Amino acid sequence: MALIFGSLPLASRLFLGVWGFDGAAEIACLLLLAAAYLHLAGRRKGASLPDPAAMLDQAGQLAAAGRIDRAIAVLTKTIRHSPQFWQAFQHRGELYLQQDGAVPQALEDFSAAIKLAPEEPHLYLLRGHAHRLLGDEASCQRDFDQASFLASPHPTG
Repeated sequence: MALIFGSLPLASRLFLGVWGFDGAAEIACLLLLAAAYLHLAGRRKGASLPDPAAMLDQAGQLAAAGRIDRAIAVLTKTIRHSPQFWQAFQHRGELYLQQDGAVPQALEDFSAAIKLAPEEPHLYLLRGHAHRLLGDEASCQRDFDQASFLASPHPTG
């Protein structure tokens, strides 16, 4: 846009022999510099933001290769960059369940995922499983009941 607006006074000078108004050249240069800056700044910022779905896929491949710690690190980075991407919390929680002594971290991740996506019944099943592993049967049952409720058809009204 800046290039188009910036070129109008130049076109006026070339075709009509006069600048459109006093200061038009300075404004054209200013707009051209602003456009160049915004273009370069946008490219740099866009390139630095990773795609959370691609990072989730990368973590899945690492986990399948047995590199659980590295997969957790990738998911942690994903969460840092995209804190609303609840699937990263879910998958990191599932990986924590595979590690000895990391069930409390799994429980935290499942709870974070539920805060972001409270209508997903499978998240309650996962959190219920974590509660069961920690010996909290009452919380386990509440989560299983909530998963069952969410999975059942609700009458609209």
